[in-house]
Amino acid sequence: MISMPVTQARSRLYELLDLTAASHEPIQITGKRANAVLVSEEDWRSIQETLFLLSVPGMRDSIREGLAEPLEHSSNSPGW
Repeated sequence: MISMPVTQARSRLYELLDLTAASHEPIQITGKRANAVLVSEEDWRSIQETLFLLSVPGMRDSIREGLAEPLEHSSNSPGW
C-alpha cells in the first residue's frame, strides 16, 4: 500500500483518485492528528457488500458449501 503525508496527498488528489480507481490499490494518507485510507468508490461498495453478506446468519457457510459443490451438480434455479 502506498503511504504519503497529507500535504503531498492534497497536492496530488486528482492523480491519486485516478490511480486508486484504476489500480484498486488503497493509499494510506498520514497526518499529525490521524491517518486515513483512500479507496475507490467501487472497492468501497464491494467491501460494504461483503461485510453485509457476512453479517447474515448462515451466509458464510452457504457460500462455502456453494464453492465446494461441483458446477455440474449446481441447480439452474435458485429455489426461492
